[in-house]
Amino acid sequence: MQIIHRLSVGLAIFLGTMGSLKAQQKNIYHKDWIDFNKNGQKDIYEDPSQPVDKRIKDLLSQMNLNEKTCQMATLYGYKRVLADELPTPEWKNEVWKDGIANIDEQLNGLRKTQYSFPYSKHAEAINTIQHWFVEETRLGIPVDFSNEAIHGLNHDQATPFPAPIAIGSTWNKELVRKAGIIAGREGKALGYTNLYAPILDLARDPRWGRVLECYGEDPFHVTALGQQMVEGIQSQGMAATLKHYAVYSVPKGGRDGYARTDPHLAPREMHQLYLYPYRKIIRESHPWGVMSSYNDWDGEPVSASHYFLTELLRQQYGFKGYVVSDSEAVEFVHSKHHVATSYKDGIRQVAEAGLNVRTHFTPPQDFIMPMRELVEEGKLSMETLDRNVSDVLRVKFELGLFDSPYVKDPKAADKIVADADAKEFVMQMARESLVLLKNENNLLPLDLTSLKNIMVTGPLAEDETAYVSRYGPQNIEVTNVLEGIQQYVGDAANITFEKGCEVVDATWPESEIIPTPLTDEEKNMIQKAVDQARQSDVVIAVMGQDEKRCGESKSRTGLNLPGRQLQLLQALHATGKPIVLVLINGQPLTINWENRYLPAILEAWFPNAEGGTAIAETLFGDYNPGGKLPVTFPKSIGQIELNFPFKPGSHAGQPGSGPNGYGNTAVIGPLYPFGYGLSYTSFDYENLTLSHSQQHSKGTIEVSFDITNSGKMKGDEIAQLYIKDKYSSVTTYVSQLRGFERVALAPGETKTVTFTIGPDDLELLDKNMNWTVEPGLFEVMIGSSSEDIKLRQEFEILE
Repeated sequence: MQIIHRLSVGLAIFLGTMGSLKAQQKNIYHKDWIDFNKNGQKDIYEDPSQPVDKRIKDLLSQMNLNEKTCQMATLYGYKRVLADELPTPEWKNEVWKDGIANIDEQLNGLRKTQYSFPYSKHAEAINTIQHWFVEETRLGIPVDFSNEAIHGLNHDQATPFPAPIAIGSTWNKELVRKAGIIAGREGKALGYTNLYAPILDLARDPRWGRVLECYGEDPFHVTALGQQMVEGIQSQGMAATLKHYAVYSVPKGGRDGYARTDPHLAPREMHQLYLYPYRKIIRESHPWGVMSSYNDWDGEPVSASHYFLTELLRQQYGFKGYVVSDSEAVEFVHSKHHVATSYKDGIRQVAEAGLNVRTHFTPPQDFIMPMRELVEEGKLSMETLDRNVSDVLRVKFELGLFDSPYVKDPKAADKIVADADAKEFVMQMARESLVLLKNENNLLPLDLTSLKNIMVTGPLAEDETAYVSRYGPQNIEVTNVLEGIQQYVGDAANITFEKGCEVVDATWPESEIIPTPLTDEEKNMIQKAVDQARQSDVVIAVMGQDEKRCGESKSRTGLNLPGRQLQLLQALHATGKPIVLVLINGQPLTINWENRYLPAILEAWFPNAEGGTAIAETLFGDYNPGGKLPVTFPKSIGQIELNFPFKPGSHAGQPGSGPNGYGNTAVIGPLYPFGYGLSYTSFDYENLTLSHSQQHSKGTIEVSFDITNSGKMKGDEIAQLYIKDKYSSVTTYVSQLRGFERVALAPGETKTVTFTIGPDDLELLDKNMNWTVEPGLFEVMIGSSSEDIKLRQEFEILE
C-alpha cells in the first residue's frame, strides 16, 4: 500500500505541475523564441539570431545578486541533496527559486526512483523540471543537467563500457570516439546536457586506487583517446567536462581517500606530462567543461588558484566554458589546506581564482548565502561575479538551452538508449580491451575438441561487482567469466567450478604486511579446488580484485594478488595441470610468481557487462586478443615510480664492476612494459620511410611502414611511433609516444601505416619554460611496445 501511495503522490505532483505549466505556455512560447522573463517582448537574450556575447550581456544586465549567485552552485539530485523527484510547491521557498547552475545526477537510478526507467519517463521528468525553471523563475534561466559518464552513461540500464583502464587498452581511437557518441546520444535522449567525462588523469602510480578510471600513464596516449571521447560526446550537442584538473592522480605515496594532496611534481614535468592532455584537448576540441580538483600543487590549492583556473586554463589554453569544482574542493581550501581562515574566505578565494560552480553533497545555499554576504560586505566585487556567471551562461547558450530547453521527443529515448547498435559495440569494446600477457608454448587458444573436463576456479569467476561502478550504468545484466565459459562450451565439455578462496582473507589488508596462517576453512577451500583440478584437463583461474579492493578511496599498500589467491595458484600448479590465469583487476599487479610459473595469462581489467563472453571467446580462439598495456607493470612496489615516459638513467640498473661495482641489491626493470601485449599470430614490420631527412621546425614529416600478419590467424596489431630527441638544451625523455594505430590484418595480409610528425610532437619546454622546437637530430622508432622496437631512422630539424 505504501508503494502505491508513493506512486500516486508522485503522479499527482507530476500532473499538477504540468497543468499549471501548460497554463503559462500560451504566454511565453512563441514560434521561434521563448519569453523567458515573461515581459511580453523579445529581449536580446531571448533572440536566437543574436550573437551569444550580446545575449549574455543582456541577460546579465537583468540579473540581480540572488540570481547571479544561484548560477554558481550545483544542486545534487534526488536523494543526494534534492529531496524531491519532481517540482513541488515548496520549491518556491528554496534558494533555487532564483535559478541554479546545474542539477547533477538527477533521477539517474543511482538512488532508487520511479523516473529512471523506462527511459522515456526520465526524459519527461527532466522536461517537467526544466519547465519549472523556465516558467516559475523570474528570468527563466534553464538548468544544465549534468551526469557522470567515464565508462558509459551513469544511468539505469544505459550502455556499459569497461573501466577506462580497459578502454585505454584498446588503443582504438575510432572505438573511443564511438563510445563518446553513444554516451552523448543516450544522455541527450534522456535529458542530460553535460557529461563529466573523460578523466584525463595520468595513472603513473599503480598504488593509487583510481588507476582503473584512467586511460593510462602516458600523456600522448591519454590525450589521443580523451580527445576522441570529448569530440564524440559533444558531437551530440552535449557538453563534455574534463576531470580532474589538475595533477590530481599523484598524491603523495599514491594515497587516496582523505589524502589526495601534495603531488611532488617539478614544473616542467607537470606541464609536459600532466597538463599536456588539457592543453591540447582544450585548444583543439573545445570542451565546454572542466572539473577542478581538490588537491594542491606546490602549496596552492588548485580550486583556489588564479594561475591554474585563469592564467593557464583561460588565457593560455583558451578555455571558454565553465569550471565546476570536484565535490568538497571549495570546503577543503579552509578545512584541509588551511590557506583560508574560514569557509567563507575560501569561497572568496575560489571565486577570485576563476571557479564558476561549486559542487558538494550539501545544499547549494551553503555556498550561495556566504557568496551573497561577501558581495554585500564589499569583499567580493560584482565584476568578479559577473565574469564567473558569464561563463556559465555561455555554456547554456552554446548548448542551445535558451532556444530549445526541452527533450523534443521523450518517447524516442526508449529506442535510442541501449539500442541494438550499442549492444554490438559493448561486445567489440569487451573484446578489444583484452591483453594477452603470456602464452607459453601456445597453450592458448584452448582446443575444445581435445578437452573433456575444464575446471574454473578463483573468487573473480563469479564476482560481478567489478563490472559495475557508480560512475557508469546501473542495474545492468552482467555475464561473469564462469557464465561466459559455461555458455560458450555448452555440452562440448564438462565444466566444474570450485571457488578455491575468497578475494581477501579475514585480516586483509594487514596480511599484506604481516603474513597470517591459513584457517581450516581456507585450507579446505584450496584442497577442494586441488582435488577437482587433478580430475581436469585444464584449469582456468580467475583472480584479481573486486570493486571493494580497487577504486576511489581504495589505494593499495601492496600490489600482489590479495588474500589467499597466490596460495591457491601455487597449490593448483603443484598438480601439474596447465593453468590459464585470467586477471580481473583495476591496477597493475606484481604477479611475478604467476608470470614465471603459469603458462598463460590474460589481462581483462574491470570488464563491461559482456566481459565474460569476450573472455570465453578469446580463451577458445574465436577472438584473437590485440590489446596493449596502457600502464607499466612493476615487479615490486619498491620500484615505484616506474612508468613511461622516463628520463635517461632513471630506470637504469646498478654497477656490477668498477670502483663502485657493488650494487647488487635490487631487481631491475618492469614485469611488462608500457605498450606491451601478445597475440595468437605474429607480425612483421618493414619498409620504414620518412618523407624528409631534414625539415624546418614548423614543417611536417610523413612516416610510413608496412605491417604484415605473418601467422595463421586473423589479428590486430597496435603499431606505435616513438620519437627520441638525441640532444637538447634540457633533459628530455628517453623516448616519447607520438603516434599509434590499431590495424586489423588477415593471415598474410600487409597494410601500410602512415603517421605525420608535426611541430607539436617535437616541442619541449626550454630553460626559460618556453615551448619550442629545437634544431638537431631526432630518431623515429616504430615498435610493438615501448621496448620492442622494430624499425629506426633519424631525421634532422634545421636552424
